Amino acid sequence: MITVGVVIDVPEPHADRIRDARRSWGDPEAESVPPHVTIVAPVSVDPGEIPVLEEHLERAVVGCAPFRMRLRGTGTFRPVSPVVFLAVAEGIPGCEDLERRVRCGPWAVDLRFPYHPHVTVAFDLDEKALDEAFAALSDFEAVFTVEKIRLYELGDAGWRARTAYPLVG
Repeated sequence: MITVGVVIDVPEPHADRIRDARRSWGDPEAESVPPHVTIVAPVSVDPGEIPVLEEHLERAVVGCAPFRMRLRGTGTFRPVSPVVFLAVAEGIPGCEDLERRVRCGPWAVDLRFPYHPHVTVAFDLDEKALDEAFAALSDFEAVFTVEKIRLYELGDAGWRARTAYPLVG
């Protein structure tokens, strides 16, 4: 079995700022998890299923145009989940459309929580570190154009990009 997920990458220089911040409060996922907005959360699959999943992703993005995304400020899922995140202030409909198109057929997975696009900046840390993350990035703002989604695979060194699927409209 391999673990894969589908995401929107946060581009540079914003990704570097997020990684640096995560390192500063000791988040062990700062190096292994690229900054991203999740479309389909990690799922374990048989390697033989990958071609079917990739074909589905190619079809899912047909007709999806690039869209503007704005990340602004922090939010948290506490006390339900020990997560601090960057809020998606613009681009939510585009994310929801992609999630709906992708999370069906061979990518149909049950959600533990309702879909909520965001960029995780601290996960499963002590309360002090979560508070620090929440405060440190409260003024964060980044604007970029989402031009593709990407399939990632989890390996020994963390997540690695497999294939990009352009949004061409």
